[in-house]
Amino acid sequence: MKRTHLPLNALRVYDAAARHLSFTRAADELAVTPAAVGQQIRALEDHLGTVLFRRTSKGLELTEEGAAGLDALREGFLKFEESVQAMQAGQASDRFTIACPREFHAQWLAPRLAAYRKLHPATRFRLVENENADFTEANLDLAVRLVDGPGELEGVELAPARRVVVAAKDAPEEVLATWIDWPGAPLPEGAEAEIEVGNAGQAWSSAVAGMGKAILPWLLVEDAVGDGRLEVLEGPDEGRRAYWLVAPLPQWRQKKVRQLVGFLTES
Repeated sequence: MKRTHLPLNALRVYDAAARHLSFTRAADELAVTPAAVGQQIRALEDHLGTVLFRRTSKGLELTEEGAAGLDALREGFLKFEESVQAMQAGQASDRFTIACPREFHAQWLAPRLAAYRKLHPATRFRLVENENADFTEANLDLAVRLVDGPGELEGVELAPARRVVVAAKDAPEEVLATWIDWPGAPLPEGAEAEIEVGNAGQAWSSAVAGMGKAILPWLLVEDAVGDGRLEVLEGPDEGRRAYWLVAPLPQWRQKKVRQLVGFLTES
């Protein structure tokens, strides 16, 4: 059934004027001018085709038609408020759906989500491997993407775009002479790849296993360098792409998302 267009702003003004039986006091409540209240009431009367107020020697009073719809209108406003509260309650839930590259989740995100759960034990996480998943279809709250900026989404850079050349700790010369190539990091001019992989995670795993050296985001390899699984051969140097936390504006505004983003960016 096609819904009738409702002039909600004018109806809100009408409700205030009916409660106060004064355009001036209604204007004070709504933080507008009395003239603006009068204009909204006249527009509403034109829309409805009826007179809602009359002026008498005692002041402003409702017409019979004006009084007839007030109870239903106020009940409707209460339903609107209940609806908003219900939506806000959903925003305040402790359930998150996050899309993230597998390797970044393993090396960086998972330990920090575990730390977040220690502070908020009721939190539940669902991880989606495809970081480029559609936010609506996958019902995502956040995504971590290796990109050169957030594009049309809201986002925050988890760390500056830096990259390093890494290999397994104390790797022999033949390993250090072997390049591991993946689509996100072009090799230096003149270098030839002996190993080709599909993503940063495979490049990271290949380097840790001692198969060769790879150019990788510093944030991805930082922990492995710290615990001795990898060593830095060159860099860190400035790169083009960095890991970003991103989401559409409605998700980004959610209280729970702001809280988690704040924790992750401060960790």
